[in-house]
Parts: sequence; C-alpha cells; structure tokens
Amino acid sequence: MPKRGKKYQDSAKTFNKAELYDTTEAFEIALKNAKAKFDETVEVHIKLGVDGRHADQQVRGAIVLPHGTGKTNKVLVFAKGPKAAEAEAAGADYVGAEELAQKIQAESWFDFDVVVATPDMMGVVGRLGKILGPKGLMPNPKSGTVTMDVTKALEEIKAGKVEYRLDKTNIVHTGIGKVSFGAEKLVDNFTALMDAVVKAKPAAAKGQYLKSVTISTTMGPGVKVNQAKL
Repeated sequence: MPKRGKKYQDSAKTFNKAELYDTTEAFEIALKNAKAKFDETVEVHIKLGVDGRHADQQVRGAIVLPHGTGKTNKVLVFAKGPKAAEAEAAGADYVGAEELAQKIQAESWFDFDVVVATPDMMGVVGRLGKILGPKGLMPNPKSGTVTMDVTKALEEIKAGKVEYRLDKTNIVHTGIGKVSFGAEKLVDNFTALMDAVVKAKPAAAKGQYLKSVTISTTMGPGVKVNQAKL
C-alpha cells in the first residue's frame, strides 16, 4: 500500500471507515473531506456478487446522469459517407475510418474519451480491440456506442452519459460528477446509477448482489454506503 498524504490521513480520522452510512450522510462526509485545490471527481465503487468470468454474469451498460458528469468528453466516431457527415454535424470531435485506426495503432493516439462506431465499421474497429479494450474505449452495443443513430449517441455522451462495467475483481467504478455539484445533485446521479446497476442484475447471479458500495473523491478516503437501504 502506498503511503497516504497527511490530508488523506486527517480526513480518514473524521469518520468511522467501517461504518455503513445512509446515502446523503455518506456524500456529506465525502464532500467535507474533499480538500484538493482542484474540483475533484466523485466516484462510486460497487462490489457485486457476480462472477464476471462467465458471460451470463456480466454487468455492463450506460446511463445518462440527471446532472451530467461535469466533464466534456471528446468523442471519436468511426463512420463513412452520410453517417460521417451526420457525426460531424452532431458535434463529434473526430470522424474517420481506416486512417484514424492507423493513427491509433502507429502513433498511440488517444486524444479522445469515448469511441462510437457504426456497425459497418466494426471490422476496422475490431482490429483495435487489444489497444482500446484495456482502456475501456472499445465500442459496444450494450453501451449504445455501436449504433447507426450517431446523433443520439453523441447527444447522450455530451449530456453526461456514463458507462458502467465490471473490472476483473467484479467491481464497477464510475465517476458521477464533481465536488462542486453539491450533495443533492450527486445523490440524484448516484441514485440513477444504482437503479441502472440493480436493473442490470444477471439472471444467473445468485445470493447477495450488492456486496458493498463505496463513494470517494479523487483524493479523499472511501465512505461506505449502507447497500441494504438502496
């Protein structure tokens, strides 16, 4: 474990790290302990009672948060012809096909946050799987990033759409806004995310689904939320 800074250690002493807090109280504690000189991101970490190694226990999807994320995402769209023109008109930051795939491969170019592709471009995008996959950037129909409706996809992403997916330890990590949002807006975003994750419960998942839910700011300690009340 890396040694934590003094601010982190001081913050961790202001509450009981083992206690489960009601949602609003948890956010108030997390925000009170956000002491960085920048507007920290507020993150949610959800440990799920699933085994992501099995295809029928995967949890993945996307949701437009009520108050957005506080971040403007740069979007790369793989499309050709009329769909490329549509993407440009809808506000895509980058639009292209094979030449952009080559740029990513040859230059390790990653000046974008989200990748959208029309279905006919997945042959090109598929070759980037080993590059985009580990960074969580691979387009996926479940998250609405493989679609013919590029206008809708761009509108949702720019409005504050976030993707949630399991990591290798069956935890979902998602940013839901900035400290400057305040507790009320963050609770709204948190509730929307939790509703989506609960609805995404795989039929094959047995036993307790929500194992633990923790919120934290970029530099602050994690505060546990009472998942039994969610």
